Amino acid sequence: MSIVNISAYKFISLADLPALRERLRARCEALALKGTILLAPEGINLFLAGSRAQIDGFMATLHDDPRFADIAPKESLSDGIPFGRLRVRLKREIITMRLPTIRPEGGRAPAVDAPTLQRWLDQGHDDDGREVLLLDTRNAYETAAGKFAQAVDYRLASFTAFPAAIAADRTRYAGKTVVSYCTGGIRCEKAALHMQGLGMQHVYQLDGGILKYLEQTDGAHWQGDCFVFDGRGAVDKRLRPAQDAGA
Repeated sequence: MSIVNISAYKFISLADLPALRERLRARCEALALKGTILLAPEGINLFLAGSRAQIDGFMATLHDDPRFADIAPKESLSDGIPFGRLRVRLKREIITMRLPTIRPEGGRAPAVDAPTLQRWLDQGHDDDGREVLLLDTRNAYETAAGKFAQAVDYRLASFTAFPAAIAADRTRYAGKTVVSYCTGGIRCEKAALHMQGLGMQHVYQLDGGILKYLEQTDGAHWQGDCFVFDGRGAVDKRLRPAQDAGA
């Protein structure tokens, strides 16, 4: 598999959106990359595919901007490019929650890395002995492809429904360590901050989301595939296109 698929995001205030859009679009076009870049006042969210040289060329350009110098993309491989074209779009939010008071740039919620979460799930509790409750913050069509075993899943129609769902179910989480998760980390980052704002304790986000978990562990406790927003549809535990799982 010769195509490198990357996903990455960063919450950071951006004021030069039109100029930034044109600069990134021009660089992607020069490299013949395909995929989607979303830009908003709160940051950047991107999904791109190309050869190793093309992807490395784009990341070098991105890292030349001090605002994005620390972005480390999540990677997976495929035989073909799973995007039909390039889109660089301006939006109000890079992940729509419609709660302007949630500003991840101002301070992240605590994060747990993938190996630590796997260890907690293996032993049945966190390092303080609390029960660990996983919370899926994705939409229903995504969770249908796969999810963590025993995770709470609200079958959301969209992420904007998350605040109401969690507000109606807070007692479920009392006394437990809550780990919110999503595909790449962007939704669970906002979700964890929102839960902290509600006064919920022992709330974490899964750093890097499902994709980083599958990259850094053997995939234990994960069931099914991971839905991705491109032509692959989903990836398996080895981060290979799900339809190629038996190859």
